[in-house]
Amino acid sequence: MSRLSIRVACLWLIVAVCFSTVIQAQTRERARAQRANAKQLNEAAERASHAARVLDEIMAVPDKAIPRELLERAQAIAVFPDVLRAAFVFGGRGGKGVISRRLANGKWSAPAFFALGGGSFGAQIGASKTDLVLLIMNDAGLQGLLQDKVTLGGDVSVAAGPVGRSASASTNVTLDAGILSYSRSKGAFIGAALEGAVINPDNDLNQVVYGLKAKEILSGMQIDMSRLPRGLQLFAQTAARYAR
Repeated sequence: MSRLSIRVACLWLIVAVCFSTVIQAQTRERARAQRANAKQLNEAAERASHAARVLDEIMAVPDKAIPRELLERAQAIAVFPDVLRAAFVFGGRGGKGVISRRLANGKWSAPAFFALGGGSFGAQIGASKTDLVLLIMNDAGLQGLLQDKVTLGGDVSVAAGPVGRSASASTNVTLDAGILSYSRSKGAFIGAALEGAVINPDNDLNQVVYGLKAKEILSGMQIDMSRLPRGLQLFAQTAARYAR
């Protein structure tokens, strides 16, 4: 074999080794990305199913639940399970949840993923976990959620929602609010004041699950719910059961 042939063969061998190395690296990266996406998809399904359980548990006690007439008027429902509230003079809260809206055909949208945060100041100490439920009652409240972030009590009005069968939805002044808020902590379920809390879309998770942003999901973008994991379908079905 001539020297030229040997050189050409060596060059091709180097090219083949380099190409194989690149392909292996790309394969490993795709596998890593698929594992990460699968983990996030499982997280999304668990978050949505947890939110559905919270709503079921709250509505299981009619005398202390959200009045059905309010749910039937709501344009969207948000549930943030296990919001952590911690304080030592300066306080803060944070949690993750889902929001589904009523569509023009009467059905409820796929759950969009959001995060809630906020701060406070005062003589306070301690930590607790609280389930939060928000009823978005009008266009102002709904449009606020379609922004990059919304501050409750600032960008949109918020009021503690009435509870129980005796709550008068027709005369209660809180119906002027864009959002009615509720909390459950240590078994007690009451209307809650959430002035200053900030809600942001979790669009990294929304993109993984739907390939869409929260604004697109809540704007009525058509999504085939049957192709979603059971946990994601469950929240919309639960909302529809209580807010026909």
